[in-house]
Amino acid sequence: MSRADSRINPPDDSGLSELIERRVQDPERRELLQRGVAIAALSIAGGTTAVLLEGCGGGGDGGGPVVPPPDTGPGVVPGRATTLGFNAVAKNVLDALTVATGYTARVLLRTGDPLVPGVGEYSNVGTDPAASFQSRFGDCGDGMQFFGMGADGRFSPGASDRGLLAVNHEYIIPDKLHANGPTVVGGVRTVPEEVRKEFYAQGVSVTEVRRGADNTWTYISGSTYNRRIDTVTDMVLSGPAGSTAYMATKYAPDGSRTRGTVSNCAHGHTPWGTYLSCEENWAAYFRRIASVDNPKRSAKELASFARYGVAGDGQELWATVTPDTADALYGRWNAMVIGATARDDFRNAPNTFGWVVEMDPFAPASTPKKRTGLGRIAHEGCWPAKAQGGRPLVWYTGCDGGNEYIYKYVSAVPWDPADANGGMAVGDKYLDNGRLYAAKFNADGTGTWLELAFGRNGIGPGSPLYPFADQADVLINARLAADTVGATRMDRPEWGAVDPMTGAVYMTLTNNTTRTLAATDAANPRYYADRSTSGTATWGNPNGHIIRWQETNGDPAAATFRWDIFLFGSRASADRVNVNVSGLTAENDFSSPDGMIFSQSTGICWINTDDGYYTDVTNCMTLAALPGFVGDGTAITINNTGAAGVTKQVQTNASYPLGSRLKRFLVGPIFCEMSGITESPDGKALFVNVMHPGGHWPDGGTARPRSATVVITRNDGGLIGV
Repeated sequence: MSRADSRINPPDDSGLSELIERRVQDPERRELLQRGVAIAALSIAGGTTAVLLEGCGGGGDGGGPVVPPPDTGPGVVPGRATTLGFNAVAKNVLDALTVATGYTARVLLRTGDPLVPGVGEYSNVGTDPAASFQSRFGDCGDGMQFFGMGADGRFSPGASDRGLLAVNHEYIIPDKLHANGPTVVGGVRTVPEEVRKEFYAQGVSVTEVRRGADNTWTYISGSTYNRRIDTVTDMVLSGPAGSTAYMATKYAPDGSRTRGTVSNCAHGHTPWGTYLSCEENWAAYFRRIASVDNPKRSAKELASFARYGVAGDGQELWATVTPDTADALYGRWNAMVIGATARDDFRNAPNTFGWVVEMDPFAPASTPKKRTGLGRIAHEGCWPAKAQGGRPLVWYTGCDGGNEYIYKYVSAVPWDPADANGGMAVGDKYLDNGRLYAAKFNADGTGTWLELAFGRNGIGPGSPLYPFADQADVLINARLAADTVGATRMDRPEWGAVDPMTGAVYMTLTNNTTRTLAATDAANPRYYADRSTSGTATWGNPNGHIIRWQETNGDPAAATFRWDIFLFGSRASADRVNVNVSGLTAENDFSSPDGMIFSQSTGICWINTDDGYYTDVTNCMTLAALPGFVGDGTAITINNTGAAGVTKQVQTNASYPLGSRLKRFLVGPIFCEMSGITESPDGKALFVNVMHPGGHWPDGGTARPRSATVVITRNDGGLIGV
């Protein structure tokens, strides 16, 4: 998540009738599991018939994952570790990264570290030239993926000693990037060099990393694979919305290209070894003064701008630099009508952002492509279901904003394993031709995927919310399409992950303080007051939860699913009936779940937090969980009380409390967000990103803090977490 969250979708309070649909459930509360595990010493170191989506083939026979039957208790999932082999780390507010005893955390890469020889060490006082950041590790690392590399230098999914680490750089911390912060005079950026540095410090870094004989990881400065992709890099606009009039700009009048990627939050990957970087809060960077620009716009354009939040001066005032360059290096962030046609200005530039960007880490000279088939939203990430030969490929994505939606993309072409290692051309085959869906979570624990297609589900010229003209229009305005079909508004969908043992999909719902009492529903059932660091009451769902679903018959391409809530974030001391529903204790309580992955080796679910509502007690953290199955819990009733004493009961389905199968593994340095997370394929190295720390971490002394990528290994060289 960035400093400018896209929390702009107003809550829908008209859906109270949904409560009537809930099934009859046992109203008794389940007995919470109790535990009394001592905190260890700290180690500081670093009967449903499958309904298939149209055009996606047959049901659950052959090719689909084997789905275990619902458990009646916590149970054991075949293939998953049965216990967490470490003592929980205690909550703390130290200016240090605290990891479980028996593990070592080492800083691998920091903001500004050189990726090529001759660039020089980073000064970390804000005086480094802007151009040098085209060869330095960027700022504020978020989503990342480890790509194993074979001896031939190509993608090798099982290789664990050598690989490429692709890392998103979501945004910049201007006060630390420049010597004295950004120079702004009268609302105008007056030092172009500073703005160029901000351009180059964002985007994506690709870096070669290796494990030595002593189990120590290093990055290879000067590797021919090292690459920076930033807000200036040329990009192809691919898929149904590419090369259309909606994308026409002065940079590319035919709408086939755009320049740069920004606000790269979480990520995804493909079975052919390419990286998917996701543009989240891109809208905040554009300048569009509504009082001047609105009279020059159509009603459709104004509806789109309003839904995506394109208005204002621009988060970093990039468009205010004058004089501009001949290629409009700064003016391209001005989304106002200033020319005769769209080919003469950048009025359509916002349409060229908000996409999933595919890039090939093994081909440093390749041109990234924005895959418009996956829709334009505030993409948090893009997480794949397991690829199966002869079956469609599926990716899940969330729109990170209060009351936004969860989406699924299903390729029209079934996966051919012969396409592995095919590079960007393979993406043309699978990512440019498919169907996009939004999720509807029913109160009875079932769900439906609603297709976002022109001419279906009320999407068309006569749609009351927005008159869609064609499929390109639908994809560019995917949020409005999801509004139109009646998808379920969620509490800020962030990271997703697919359980390799069961095929269930998990997604963090970080928090949502804009949810109203009336708008609570089974999938977003809590509305309560928590005390933030300032001591003021925060209403809505400030601590977040994690939802999960199992596709019908285990087929990722199915049109229906069943769901429950896996975990509720909360203080351990909170009301255990209506707030601390998951029975969290001092060794595993948390708030605002964000980054998440499943280990392919152990089945552990790793959860990072990005919290602003529990930081009086602890910094953000990483937890390890051993989940069961969708449906392993029971029905519960949550009694919500609003500020005016108004109450509302919501019934939902929740997993059993995990007890000792959920533990805090590390606590990050003060003021940080624990963001991206990935692992080596053998499960013996865990890479985590520490974003925007405060204090003086990681360099210590009086140094400015730096975002960094940390690699965690077990001291005996074994699997992480078990």
